Amino acid sequence: MSAPEPLLLPPSHPRLPTYADVLGALANGHAVRVLIRYAMCIMTVQGRRTTAVPDSAGGLEIKTWEHFARGAATHRNQKAYLSASDTVLNAHPRHGSVLHHVRLRIYEDDSVLITTRYLKPDTYEIVMTESFEGHLSGGDDVHGVSCFLAD
Repeated sequence: MSAPEPLLLPPSHPRLPTYADVLGALANGHAVRVLIRYAMCIMTVQGRRTTAVPDSAGGLEIKTWEHFARGAATHRNQKAYLSASDTVLNAHPRHGSVLHHVRLRIYEDDSVLITTRYLKPDTYEIVMTESFEGHLSGGDDVHGVSCFLAD
């Protein structure tokens, strides 16, 4: 597989290369834009890891979020993390109209977990689940998740 195509990013939005930077921006009332390069992440589909990761990109803007200190969540998380999610209605070529739910977790060690699900809008039945494991990018590396100050 060839290297992913470079994406041009506007220099007017400061990069947030660490968990502390992202959390600090959010805690100070700023929105954060997240750009995900899926080919630079590890992909799991329906519970199975795959090496066939598409050269595609996606993004979301974090406006609503939660932070969990180590041990604060009900499952006694080993690492602190911040969590955000978004759901949009999409037209999918195989599944028709689906709710596309994306959950993003950024951990204190700068690792990132992105979970996407397609759900039927009328029943909320999950018709597809994918997850991507990545790492925050400083801009001069091969990590697949970049965060930027949105405002």
